[in-house]
Amino acid sequence: MGVPLHRLSLAEYLAWEAGQAERNEFWRGEVFAMVGAKRGHGRVVANLMRHLGNHLDGTQCQAFSENMKVQVGDEAVLYPDVFVTCDREFSASQAVFTTPILIVEVLSPSTQGYDRSRKFAIYRRIESLREYALVDPDTRRVEVYRLGADGLWDLFDMSDGLCIELATIGASIALDAVFDGMGSA
Repeated sequence: MGVPLHRLSLAEYLAWEAGQAERNEFWRGEVFAMVGAKRGHGRVVANLMRHLGNHLDGTQCQAFSENMKVQVGDEAVLYPDVFVTCDREFSASQAVFTTPILIVEVLSPSTQGYDRSRKFAIYRRIESLREYALVDPDTRRVEVYRLGADGLWDLFDMSDGLCIELATIGASIALDAVFDGMGSA
């Protein structure tokens, strides 16, 4: 079954999307098919999940990856590459989350403009979100946006450092570990 030709309500999208083999994001009634990822993207997601999962072990927070949805009000449902939530009030069958505190997007040439602009603008509507990280496997750049006490998002460029610092969860991951398995820069 292809993408619906008319605008969908959030409930219609969730019912339709549950039966799809491929992932599809939702924005104000429109559906957008997700493109397949490349090896570098997959490698960085796997590395982040391993290190975040180990760091969060024994806490109330959990890391999830690109097959889980994040709902933003009634307007959007997106598939972040990696996110952390500390909300333990969910069932094992749940696939839609609403309270991430950290979202990481692994950039690709085709999605980086969207991830930096519109997608970040959508994510900023999530009341629980405190940190948004962008990781580029091609250039090995790492940028982290943190919500400040003043309500503004501050940029921390960690590209030339040794680690990615994720203050929201108190994690520090060596950039070598983030890009492990990627070959030489």
